[in-house]
Amino acid sequence: MRCPTIVLIVAPDAAVAAWATEPIDIGLGCGSLSPRVLGPAIVPEVTDMALAERETALAILSAVAHGNGPNGLEVVQAVLGALERFDREHAAVYFQIVYNALREPMRRALEALIMERQAEAKATFPVFAQQLIDRGKVEGLREGEIKGKLEGARGVLLRLVARAGIAFSDDDRARVHACTDLATLDRWVDNVLGAKTAADVLA
Repeated sequence: MRCPTIVLIVAPDAAVAAWATEPIDIGLGCGSLSPRVLGPAIVPEVTDMALAERETALAILSAVAHGNGPNGLEVVQAVLGALERFDREHAAVYFQIVYNALREPMRRALEALIMERQAEAKATFPVFAQQLIDRGKVEGLREGEIKGKLEGARGVLLRLVARAGIAFSDDDRARVHACTDLATLDRWVDNVLGAKTAADVLA
């Protein structure tokens, strides 16, 4: 385009934002490049509905950067209200970006708030948000994700045991398949290194 350019990095994590501000050596004596970084320290917390409606793009960035913070629920509620002025398709996409940035505790808090408002028949959230966070869908997705992780961990464990030449009895395999705790499976995977018997692995 024959015009000046900059490198813009959106980093919701403060540590990543700090790292990304460091100059990049282009090499060959051509100097360095200093990216512009949008991180939590720069992006304000937008909790005011009127401001979110005027500066919706900023409100979306705010929700991504601060949605898991102390005022996260207020930030997310502000952007949800602002998204009502978008068409359904775009609003759903923007909301999904925000929702994907939320960690599990904040997701649950948001889900609980929406369910509470639904039970009180208070239509304070866009329809698309209510549908995307429908309890049955969310629980189904969560259960499917957990099931997939458990199956993957079991498969990794059994393959590592086979490669290590450790004999597993039918009871040992049944114990692995019956385990529904991901942390336990991860511990057993770590135990394979240096283990000589099935008891060492399943300790």
